[in-house]
Amino acid sequence: MNVSSPGDAVAVIGGGPAGLMAAEVLSAAGVTVHVYDAMPSVGRKFLLAGRGGLNLTHSEPFDIFASRFGDRRAAVEPMLQAFGPDQMREWARGLGIETFVGTSGRVFPTDMKAAPLLRAWLQRLRAAGVQFHMRHRWIGWPTAGTAPTTLHFETPAGPVQKDVRAVVLALGGASWPRLGSDGAWVPWLQSRGIGVDPLLPANCGFDVDWSAHFVERFAGQPFKSVAVSFSDSQGRAFARKGEFVATATGVEGSLIYAVSGLLRDEIMAKDEATLTLDLLPDRSAEQVRAAVLHPRGSRSLSSHLKSRLGLEGVKAGVLYEALSREAMNDPAQLASAIKAVPIRLKAARPIAEAISSAGGVRFDALDAHQMTEAMPDVYVAGEMLDWEAPTGGYLLTASMASGTTAAKRLLSSPEKR
Repeated sequence: MNVSSPGDAVAVIGGGPAGLMAAEVLSAAGVTVHVYDAMPSVGRKFLLAGRGGLNLTHSEPFDIFASRFGDRRAAVEPMLQAFGPDQMREWARGLGIETFVGTSGRVFPTDMKAAPLLRAWLQRLRAAGVQFHMRHRWIGWPTAGTAPTTLHFETPAGPVQKDVRAVVLALGGASWPRLGSDGAWVPWLQSRGIGVDPLLPANCGFDVDWSAHFVERFAGQPFKSVAVSFSDSQGRAFARKGEFVATATGVEGSLIYAVSGLLRDEIMAKDEATLTLDLLPDRSAEQVRAAVLHPRGSRSLSSHLKSRLGLEGVKAGVLYEALSREAMNDPAQLASAIKAVPIRLKAARPIAEAISSAGGVRFDALDAHQMTEAMPDVYVAGEMLDWEAPTGGYLLTASMASGTTAAKRLLSSPEKR
């Protein structure tokens, strides 16, 4: 095994946004930083997220932004105060990337692209002396007596051991494992007494027992201008307008992702969850009922719904999925269903398909410096932490905020002064 000692260096394991932010803060303070990643290049999930337009953050007021982290707000908010939405935009500007606020309040680079920002960022990090080690797969601490700062890697050249001053773990969760976040670190941390909650899919789709006919006709079709609502067995409720997509296996898309945490938890507790879909949220129940009751003469029911309410395609199809033939021909039941179609969800899609993951290193396993209580000199950042947030710039901002604060707390901890 090749053994080397970077001396007083800090190792950052994981080349995603959290790890790169930790490296930036540490190198700016004069610390020698080595970044290790199992992939051939860093920032792969970051680049994937930017394919449809890189959503950096959100422009809403800070209090509302912080509220998006739900039960973990108290733990995440101090990080966001150190590096929040405003700081994100200033950071991008410092790299020569201007931003703009979209109609939804989301913030994007003016060219919508992730690659130019990542290139500028890596150039600045290298200029600051950050050293990158690609295809270095961290394999934990092979033996019980291994010091927390003695790191073992698998590399194309064989096993490598590195001894460092401190470690920032930023290995991500378990979504998109082909990009490097595979959750392999969970048993390694647990074996060292670090509390880790199971990794679960977040911002994910769900399985529905669609009929073969529905799948053949409507898989891939979007539900546009709809609203969904859901109340779980704990009394937590969700209601929002938006859109999502019918898939061959169920449902996915922005509106589903927004409520995915509640749905996932309910399925885990009750084995299923029933989502309520309002096909015409801009029309009152009375208006819908009047339209359904309007005489249709010789027209078919499908033609009547299209003519009077604009219901066709996947919206009409889901009504036939939810209602029997008799109920479809009962105006009262049909009108009621148009405003509240029940969709029974059986399971969350696999975590490898999810946009992000929930669970991870529990905050009560960390001290005030974001260092693990069980392993001195080991800090944790990013999606490894036990928090989740909706899409819309919240995930990226919080990941980078956690990398910033982990580095600052490492620098300010009594042992590191």
